Amino acid sequence: MVRDGRPALVSRQKNSLVLVSPAARQQQTYGRPVFVVGINNISRQPVDFRVAQVEAIQHVAGSDFSMSIVTYEMLVQEEKNRQVVAAILTGVAAGANAAAASQAGRGTYTTPSGRTGTFYSPTANAIAQGNAAAQNEALIAATVETGQRNMAALEQAVIKDNTLMPGEWYGGQLHVSPPTDQGGAQKSYTLVITVGPDRHVVEISQGPVGS
Repeated sequence: MVRDGRPALVSRQKNSLVLVSPAARQQQTYGRPVFVVGINNISRQPVDFRVAQVEAIQHVAGSDFSMSIVTYEMLVQEEKNRQVVAAILTGVAAGANAAAASQAGRGTYTTPSGRTGTFYSPTANAIAQGNAAAQNEALIAATVETGQRNMAALEQAVIKDNTLMPGEWYGGQLHVSPPTDQGGAQKSYTLVITVGPDRHVVEISQGPVGS
């Protein structure tokens, strides 16, 4: 059994060895469980690992609930959707910044005699618009950089379909849909990981945040 983030040898079969541990010691109440899976091909032939063949089951008060595996492709689509929203918000912020800068150097005045008027300083306006353009460029660049960094992190961290050569290790994060019960009790799961002809059954217990 794996408890609270301590990695353990969970299964050794004829052709493969599997290690599993929770990615975090504690489980966020409404979060997705994330597990780190390591697979070693100990056979003399290539073996296949397919994410679609992974099963996740949650145990709640004597009942079992099937949990969906959140694949790399799903996570990438979620990140793309997040980037669209971020781009829209960045565009709105940049537009507001540019609009405010376009009014810089303009103002009104009142003389001691009570006469009022307006003034305009091209120099102040140009400085403000130059500053706004630089700020907007930095804002857009930061948004793009964050998106690229998130995509790279998914590519590097999340487990995917793979064919393991003899002796090869492979692994990554396995993301699972949020648990059925959203209470504060400890959560128990069973992961069934198929590697080639081997079927690895892993029992996992994970405490809530603050436990």
